Amino acid sequence: MNILITGGTGFIGSALSRDLRSAGHNVIITTRRGTASKEMLSWNPPALIPRDIISNIDAVINLAGESIASGRWTKKRKKLIMSSRINTTRALVQSMQDADPKPEVFISASATGYYGPHGDEPVTENTPPGSDFLAEVCKAWETEALKAGESGVRVVTVRTGAVLEADGGALPQMIIPFKLFAGGPVGSGKQWFSWIHRDDTAGIIKHVLEDDSITGPVNAVAPNPVTNKEFSRALGKVLHRPSCLAAPGFVIKLALGELGDMLLTGQRVLPEKALKSGYKFKYPEVNQALRAIFNPPTLISSRNPCSQ
Repeated sequence: MNILITGGTGFIGSALSRDLRSAGHNVIITTRRGTASKEMLSWNPPALIPRDIISNIDAVINLAGESIASGRWTKKRKKLIMSSRINTTRALVQSMQDADPKPEVFISASATGYYGPHGDEPVTENTPPGSDFLAEVCKAWETEALKAGESGVRVVTVRTGAVLEADGGALPQMIIPFKLFAGGPVGSGKQWFSWIHRDDTAGIIKHVLEDDSITGPVNAVAPNPVTNKEFSRALGKVLHRPSCLAAPGFVIKLALGELGDMLLTGQRVLPEKALKSGYKFKYPEVNQALRAIFNPPTLISSRNPCSQ
């Protein structure tokens, strides 16, 4: 297939692009900078993708968007988080509407933030949306993506959880307290943590790309979510560091503001559609995923002063 990817040099996109090329697909990555080449397309939304290019694309994968967890949610950052997703998605949809023939499928990223905060109850693709800032972002993002379906393009919105790998995402920041022997749960530690290894994130995207029966939202999370305390214990174990020093909730809120609220509330999200459609997880358990990421361990083994 000829596949166009936005955000193809990012944390998820770089791994996905590599996997798709290894599978024999022709991948074109959009870039806001640099010179266009056979594998790179210079493109800046809201401009449309040239009709002669988009008309030769079989699948469009949209992973572009300003990082959610890279700083406090000021008014300026909130506006950038929203606009970076809406403007890119809108321009892609308009480009596909002008194409002849049109791409067969549009896979657009979203996030489990769509559901808002939840307690212990399982959350599936059928759970209604929340009403906080992240939920509003995801709803607006998906609304723009679904407009591609009006032109007969199959649309899938991939709602990712916390994506784990050592070279990006939230995990490098998570291990900093453990390096300082100050690791532990955030707040009460009872909130649910819906995670996924990056390999399985790319795997689910490839799965929905190849299975034309899948449409609409798909949760990209591992089938076994854990509580924040359980995740901290697993992370401490693989890093050979203590995991008993909790970060008080008020400190998190003071340091991160509204972003901190997101870390202190949880979601028990399940990948119902992925499992029912036959996707086989490479890393279904968090201990297994963390061992794969930190093998060999990146930290020197040391006697743990508190119980794991």
